[in-house]
Amino acid sequence: MSDEDIQQQEIDIELHEKQAKKLIRQRRVRGKQTHLKHIHTLCRFTLSSLLLVGCYYFLKLPGWYLPQDAFTHSDSDIIKIYNNNVVPDEKVYKMLSGYEVSGYPIFAEKPEAIKKLVMELPPVKDVYVRRYAFPARLDLIIKERIPVLTISPDIDVTPVAYFTQDGALIGKEYAPYITKFQTLLVLSYGNRGDDYHKWDKNKTEEFLQFAKYVETLSKEKIEYIDYRNPDDVFVKIPSVKIRIGKLNKNAYDCIRKLPSILPEIKLMDEKIKYLDLRWKDPYLKLAE
Repeated sequence: MSDEDIQQQEIDIELHEKQAKKLIRQRRVRGKQTHLKHIHTLCRFTLSSLLLVGCYYFLKLPGWYLPQDAFTHSDSDIIKIYNNNVVPDEKVYKMLSGYEVSGYPIFAEKPEAIKKLVMELPPVKDVYVRRYAFPARLDLIIKERIPVLTISPDIDVTPVAYFTQDGALIGKEYAPYITKFQTLLVLSYGNRGDDYHKWDKNKTEEFLQFAKYVETLSKEKIEYIDYRNPDDVFVKIPSVKIRIGKLNKNAYDCIRKLPSILPEIKLMDEKIKYLDLRWKDPYLKLAE
């Protein structure tokens, strides 16, 4: 064997050794990569399991859940009521006593069911239910119908009903609670021609517009409108009681005479029973 063959053989052996070492290194790298993948997979599985278990126990914390008896009694720490000027808190709590807690976390409680119960109260126009957690609680923000006209059979009798701005008639149960509102008092027996149960939004607006007209011309606040006889209506202002007949266009014509008559009436010493404006010439009825 020549020197060249021996040299070539040595070169081939050297190359073979290099390739073998390279393959060994590659197998080691692949082995480490596979091992790392297994470790990463195990870590992800462990973390996912811990996260799921953590979420489960986190959602099981009492702070997420309303007490089962939350609606059976008035607890201001669990259910708070805001913006109710007419409906007492007690009536809202009583209405909610029929609601059953679902047993789900507070964010899964359906506010529509709670809202529907509160909306059954006649003075309530709308309700916004706000939910909180830790601890689980509710805020009920109530929007009430605005009282504008009260009904009473006599000036010395507590109002028996009232009408709201949107024309709804609210009964005696809530009439005593509207003291925070400025309303027009209309006297009515609630039967025959003056049956206020048949009035609608247009009728209440008719009273309010007429009252505003009287107050504008007289510069005095109306105390009441006596509508117990719709064919013979009286309007009371501090200076005098005014007889106008029917509440129609002619009543507005009658009131136009007030600005020229009131100054003279205020100067009179006699006790006046009422001022009759039904005729062309105003007539003063003196008290006996």
